[in-house]
Amino acid sequence: MIFEIDNVELYFDDKPILKAAYVKAETGKVTGLLGRNGSGKSSLLKILFGTLKPKYKLLRIDKKPVLKRFYKTGRVAMLPQFPLLSPTILVEKAFKLYNIDFGDFSSIFSEMNSVKHQKIRDLSGGQQRIIEIYLVLKRNADIVLLDEPFAQLSPLMIEKFSEIIQQQKQQKAIIITDHRYEAILDVSDDIYLFQHKQTTLVHSAKELVQMGYLPG
Repeated sequence: MIFEIDNVELYFDDKPILKAAYVKAETGKVTGLLGRNGSGKSSLLKILFGTLKPKYKLLRIDKKPVLKRFYKTGRVAMLPQFPLLSPTILVEKAFKLYNIDFGDFSSIFSEMNSVKHQKIRDLSGGQQRIIEIYLVLKRNADIVLLDEPFAQLSPLMIEKFSEIIQQQKQQKAIIITDHRYEAILDVSDDIYLFQHKQTTLVHSAKELVQMGYLPG
């Protein structure tokens, strides 16, 4: 499956954020989005998901237009930057709602085994994020959008999730953005740089240096 969003135009209070932006993702690949704050990465994910309406966009799956808001198709899962789960829900119930096995989760994250019967609000911010990332990645969806998943994670947790992402991409298209550019470079097959209100497909860290995103 090939998933494309093209000719994206987005304005906030008549200020242009994106102009003619394009991103392609496909099953079997991780597509990374890099760019400075305010360059439009999170906005593009919201446009893809269907919760932000731009001035213009063209969304296609295998060259066929998607005309309704994408989240209404049931084919996409998104991890936003803000908390995803209700603070009063039990961890065990959250896993049941997502139809995901807690035992599989705790076999990978053994340090989380004790939180099964706790409410989300009783967990640390890092613990909450670990659960949310896992649930979104493992959800039954064709496309997964991850907005700043690594922000509150230790290097060990980032490594674990990078492995899960590589496993999940075999049956999903995954789009990810994060300020930890090293992690994005490591986990991604394709990378788009958001710069000057547009997107550019880049192929190496050297190109990112040449384009002024990374220091030389």
